[in-house]
Amino acid sequence: MKIVEPAARSASDPDPWVSIEPSVLYFGTPVVLLSTENPDASANLAPNSSAWALGRVVVLGLGPDGRTAHNLAARPELVINVAAPGQWEAVERLAPLTGRHPVPASKPDGCRFEPDKFGAARLRSRPSHTVRPPRVDGCPLQLEARAERIRPDASAGFLLVEAQVLKVHADPRIVVPGTDHIDPAAWSPLLYNFRHYFGLGPELGHSYRSATPRARTARPPEAAHAG
Repeated sequence: MKIVEPAARSASDPDPWVSIEPSVLYFGTPVVLLSTENPDASANLAPNSSAWALGRVVVLGLGPDGRTAHNLAARPELVINVAAPGQWEAVERLAPLTGRHPVPASKPDGCRFEPDKFGAARLRSRPSHTVRPPRVDGCPLQLEARAERIRPDASAGFLLVEAQVLKVHADPRIVVPGTDHIDPAAWSPLLYNFRHYFGLGPELGHSYRSATPRARTARPPEAAHAG
């Protein structure tokens, strides 16, 4: 796969960029599976590619007509299950499904009602500790949370959910032994890159605020000074 690297240009060079109107702006966002509680106390499971963390709050972008949005408005507990690259096929099995019947008119063509999302995705549930919706067994990170604020976004076409994380579960294989830190070298989230699925590439370096610093090994030292 060819990776386009930024080229060194003078500010006086003609602008080489093209203006485009992409249909989506999923420029490499993590994929999570949101488990919520249905009116009959069963579990709903939905893929989501609009999630980002701010401290102990995870902000989610949701369509207003989906089962997840309706569930959270009435029962705000949820689990944010962060998927791994190897789970992309399970995520995709969930993509054309909805927990609402009849299927909302706003859903894409081909979307169909499915009451058993876990079964349809071939995923297993695991009981949560602090919330009623279950966790997704196999997801390396599972965040039990509560939706504290739900409001329309600036376009009025989506909902923004601010979820307070109550408890974090992690696969021990991605945790630095004896600490509460995730080992970045052992953990790779599933990324949704313009509607294609990817994992992370080799490490390039780390932030000065990293709690798990390590020498850079992904590129030769001279590359850091190139350009």
